[in-house]
Parts: sequence; structure tokens; C-alpha cells
Amino acid sequence: MKKILFVFAAILVGAFALSGCSNDSTSKVNGKETKVESKKEDHLDYDDQKGWEFESGDAQSPINIDTNKVEPMKDNGGITLDYSDIAVDEVDNGHSIQVDDTGTAVINGRNFELNQFHFHAKSEHTVNGQHYPIEAHFVNQSQDGRLAVIAVFFKEGKENAGFNTVLSNIKKGEKVNVDDEINVMSMIPANTSYYHYLGSLTTPPLSENVEWYVMENPVEVSSEQIKEFDKYYDANNRKIQKLNGRKVLEHKE
Repeated sequence: MKKILFVFAAILVGAFALSGCSNDSTSKVNGKETKVESKKEDHLDYDDQKGWEFESGDAQSPINIDTNKVEPMKDNGGITLDYSDIAVDEVDNGHSIQVDDTGTAVINGRNFELNQFHFHAKSEHTVNGQHYPIEAHFVNQSQDGRLAVIAVFFKEGKENAGFNTVLSNIKKGEKVNVDDEINVMSMIPANTSYYHYLGSLTTPPLSENVEWYVMENPVEVSSEQIKEFDKYYDANNRKIQKLNGRKVLEHKE
């Protein structure tokens, strides 16, 4: 019975993750396709985060990662990603720019499917108290509904090909088809060392039991690309949450 309840809870978290990041989406539960309607988050107020819908719990995201307090991961921990460069669509959903995409992720020997990726500015997570200009979230879901989010920091440097295509497709407040291929792996660091902890979604309903894999190595984007994204969203980051005794593990490649 405990196993059944756990799986059901994981499926609910997955449904909220999909609905919280797009106007609507389709997910499979028990082999059947279910359309998940999003809640009214089209203009999520980041200046009034205390007023957000909040389920419950003390394992919230994002967090500050203190590199002096992380513990080495004992598991193998390897990550293998095979994300498609042919996106389904792209949407300015009122609180981020989201690209609906497909692909697979094998994380520590477990299989996940990519649902979408989106961006926050400035970064939601911090490392030793420091923000990055942008943070990308690649939202992956397992067959039983478990969510695994791969977070990637963007730092100022050379132009990024994949991010450039994302920016060129933005239509404010609209969902559009993506005709050009997106070099998704250009937005993932070649070295996939990461910090891992258990947390939550960072938008309402802030559901917990989300696995976070925060890449240690940032990816470069140009200053012009940062400025272009900031025209749409320059403060869509949730405030840092308390760790509340959780462990942060480190996997080194």
C-alpha cells in the first residue's frame, strides 16, 4: 500500500510540474493520455511570493549550495542525455520562456523522458551565495511520474547557439511552432558534474519530491543574449529557501 501511495503522489507532482510551466499539456497516467489544464499563473507575481499557492512541506527549492558542506555521492551517479534538437513548440507563458521538447535522460541508472525546458533570470539557485545571470531547467519525468530537474547556470561569455535559436523564436505572450533546430546540448555543460538534493517545484503549487541535479559547470552565453532575455524576464526567480537539514550531494565526472 505504501508503494502505491508513493507512486500516486509522484504522478500528482508530475502533473503539477507540467501544468505549472505551460498553458496546457498532455501526460500519460496508467497508459492513458490526460490533458492537464494549467492554473491561472499567466502573470505570476514574483514581487509577492508570499501570496503564492503553497501545498506544504519544508523541502522547498531553490536553495543556496554551500560547497564547503556538500557530501560526495556514493552512487555511480552518471548522467547520459539524448535530447531532441527538433522542439515541439515554444511559449511565453507569462512567467518564463518554455520550450516543449522530447528526449531521454538516464540518471544514476534510471530512465526519464524530457518534457520541456525553460529559463529563469537571475538564477534561482545560488552557489556560495552567488547568483548567475540565467538558469535553465530541463524537466524530466520517469514512467511512474517522478520528476528530475537538471539545472544549468548560464554565465556571460561567448554566444550560445542553442540559446540564440530560443531567443529568436520568442513571441511575447504566444505559443509558436519552432521551425529551426535547437542545439539543445549546447546549453548543457560537457562535464556533467553536479550537486544533487531533494526539493520542490519553484512555481505554484510548489510540490515537493522533486529530484534536483544542479550542474557545477556553467554554460556561456553572450552579454547580448542575457540582455535580450532580460527584456522578457529579468526577475522570475523564486527566493532562496531554507535547507532544513537536507543533504546536498556532489557527483564528480
